[in-house]
Amino acid sequence: MNSSPSEVRYSENILVKKLQGYFYLMKPRVMILVIFTAFVGMMLAPGTISPINYFYVLLSISLGAGSSAAFNMWFDEDIDKSMERTKTRPIPLGVISKTEALFFGFITGIISLLIMQYVSNTLATSLLLFTILFYVFIYTFWLKRSTSLNIVIGGAAGAIPPIIGWVTVVPEINYLPVMMFLIIFFWTPPHFWALAVYRFNDYEKVKVPMLPNVKSIADTKNQIIYYTIILILLSYTPLYSYLIGYLYLIIVTVLNFVLIQSAFKLKNTEEVTGEPNKEGLRFFALTIFYLFSVFSALLIDNLILL
Repeated sequence: MNSSPSEVRYSENILVKKLQGYFYLMKPRVMILVIFTAFVGMMLAPGTISPINYFYVLLSISLGAGSSAAFNMWFDEDIDKSMERTKTRPIPLGVISKTEALFFGFITGIISLLIMQYVSNTLATSLLLFTILFYVFIYTFWLKRSTSLNIVIGGAAGAIPPIIGWVTVVPEINYLPVMMFLIIFFWTPPHFWALAVYRFNDYEKVKVPMLPNVKSIADTKNQIIYYTIILILLSYTPLYSYLIGYLYLIIVTVLNFVLIQSAFKLKNTEEVTGEPNKEGLRFFALTIFYLFSVFSALLIDNLILL
């Protein structure tokens, strides 16, 4: 979900390079997860919409996510250029200017809302607007640089897409989409804290108050365990919906065993001064696989029940 310098390659062709810059400006890896969880929300909703509207809804959500990412990179240019993880983003490299990024964020955001309102309903459009504004103003502009709870509270923005997907099909919010929201919400802190443990020196350098830098790495590892346990408990809540059955139970139980085992392995890893904790990176990668797998299990189980 987060590109490292070695993974970013730009073309020598000026036009292609510019297009690549706009593409990376939208944080495509994050966007994939957003689109997928929204799609699962749409598929699990007990209703139907036209096939073409599935496409337009997902396009709208992806543009909304891209808009949020563009505003985030526009605002964070000063710290992105100093961090190893982010220094090859398009603005620090000069591929996209800050003005271009700001304009791109406004345009994609407006288009996403217009598409959603045209093909869906006001509730879905309102939730999409709230998500964009929350990520930009609450997380990016305020929480990220002011509190170690930045990821805990800010994670709400990334947890809303399955609810948006659901209400585009059934314009009301009930039990299952709320549980999907909570799963992502409590998945977010251990996911990003593991990255913060791995990139401790990066965040320390730019003075972003991630939990390991404000408290300690040891305390962060304990918090990862606590949140992982809550996440595991929440992963079973969809079973109380008539839309989910035993196949999901089996798959999620296996996933939870692997996840908690990895969390304790991270906790028990000793830190070496000046060296990144690679176990943090492994847990970070595992959490991505975990969330994709949990939502895939929800989708597959639901399709089988149908």
